[in-house]
Amino acid sequence: MSESVSEPTGVIHDIGYRHYEGARLGRGQATVALTVHSLRGIFGLGRTARSKIIPFVLLGVMLLPAVVSIAAMALIKQEGMRYSEYAIVMQAVLAIFLASQSPYTVAPDLRFRVLPLYLSRPVTIWDYVGAKLAAMTTAMFLLLAVPLTVLYIGEVVIDLPGDTHTFEYLTAMVGALGYALLLACLGVAIASFTPRRGLGVASVIAFYLLASAVSTVLFATLESMGNDGAAAWAWLINPFFLVDAAIHVGIFGAEPSAGVIYPENGGTLVAGAIMIALIALSLTALIARYRKAASR
Repeated sequence: MSESVSEPTGVIHDIGYRHYEGARLGRGQATVALTVHSLRGIFGLGRTARSKIIPFVLLGVMLLPAVVSIAAMALIKQEGMRYSEYAIVMQAVLAIFLASQSPYTVAPDLRFRVLPLYLSRPVTIWDYVGAKLAAMTTAMFLLLAVPLTVLYIGEVVIDLPGDTHTFEYLTAMVGALGYALLLACLGVAIASFTPRRGLGVASVIAFYLLASAVSTVLFATLESMGNDGAAAWAWLINPFFLVDAAIHVGIFGAEPSAGVIYPENGGTLVAGAIMIALIALSLTALIARYRKAASR
């Protein structure tokens, strides 16, 4: 009786897989890559053409006052807009950019629940949050620093009588970093509480409108009652005036922007403390939010 030959039960196919033999760059490089990817996405780079419209249109709008100021310096030989008041004058544009772009940094990852995939690598929650905040802060800084630099270059080239306002330009650049950091922390923190981009946009713009309206109405009410000292504190409700008071006026001794009056007797120190507290509160909220999201 012949023995039966068993048929093969499986086949191994060589698909050309090779183990990775390069250097493993670790958490630092992963965080940098995530930051660059998020920053590119904020400006629509690597995305659809429609995604580039809002950021670049708003950048163009931010450049308009600088261009007009340069034209005024060239044609009628008058100084243009003060560097320190640029952000105050253009705060609505900055708020729209923040509201439209900050949800992009966090909403898709929350909506499609891909956060555990990021955290399955050496990247930690602190790395993830830091990368998102760094990307949004850089974007906000560029949005303000580019027109300030264009305005300064225009002033140098035209060479008006008198000294070039280099110190004022550098002061404004430090202020731009303060605006970028505070606004990015607030915007990303608010947007992180919903996975829907539309709700994120509405939440951020609502926060700005509410803060601006409450600040203006409260100031007008207290001033009409003759309480000018208390009215000055109302400006600090608006994040833009808060940074102006803390950095431009408090640190560098510049004149308040837009002709406002800030509180005396340590008001600028209080503004700086509030600014630091808001940044810390936003960071704490982001860490708590993503720990909860990662555990799902």
